[in-house]
Amino acid sequence: MGGEEERLELKFRVYDGTDIGHNHYAASTTIATLKERLVSEWPQDKTVTPKSVNDMKLIYAGKVLENNKTLAESKILFGDLPGGVITMHVVVQPPLSKKKTDKSKETMTKTNTCTCTIL
Repeated sequence: MGGEEERLELKFRVYDGTDIGHNHYAASTTIATLKERLVSEWPQDKTVTPKSVNDMKLIYAGKVLENNKTLAESKILFGDLPGGVITMHVVVQPPLSKKKTDKSKETMTKTNTCTCTIL
């Protein structure tokens, strides 16, 4: 096997059912690297677009994959589908701005008050 690293064919399905980023990736590729590539290849005609790696999540087998792990560490099933393509789902969720989160916390504190009177 002469040091040849195992490669996996992946495609990424976005919210509207279209696939992007169809390519072969090494087992040592990190999830963050995959996300960087997706951000750079993201189709311009989509209404929702990620601006950074932190704006998206990759999901495989019902699990959100962590940026700092490799495909091998994420237990992607290498070799289970000979000649097959593994599909990962991409969820784009831009982080909320600080003002919006502060405002919602204030509202929550006001609306979630409870008082009890025992007679």
